Amino acid sequence: MANNKLLKILVAGDPVLRQVAKPVERIDKKLLRLLKDMAETMYAADGVGLAAPQVGVSKRVVVIDVGEGLLELINPVIVKKEGSALGSEGCLSVPDYEGEVERASYVECEFTDRSGKRMFLQAHELLAVCVQHELDHLDGILFIDKAATLTPKQKTTPADVVK
Repeated sequence: MANNKLLKILVAGDPVLRQVAKPVERIDKKLLRLLKDMAETMYAADGVGLAAPQVGVSKRVVVIDVGEGLLELINPVIVKKEGSALGSEGCLSVPDYEGEVERASYVECEFTDRSGKRMFLQAHELLAVCVQHELDHLDGILFIDKAATLTPKQKTTPADVVK
């Protein structure tokens, strides 16, 4: 873990965030390194998901951990959506805002894992929201494009922590 490097997270306004990411053609050492570095960056930033475009790489790759362990999704595709839920979302690429976004409450997603095996994921609640949010990044969509409301995040200062 010590030789992983933290990647720079791009913020809204960077053109890479608005591009449709390219499919991964082959899984090689460079891609495996990207997956590791993305996971390390996500954890360091206190995020629950990170898409490759957010670190300046236009590839269809996502890492997610909503507290159930790390998921690495290569070329993910949502094949089924059910239900609807309105929930609060934030984004490492839009650090100063949060918003209410309507998403499916259940999704099924097909993807390739790091060993090249085709996998299937059934996701409910927070994981379903996270999968949809991260896959939007792969299509150049930010949560602020879908938010019903947008509010500035509360800044915490050392004085607030003491209160």
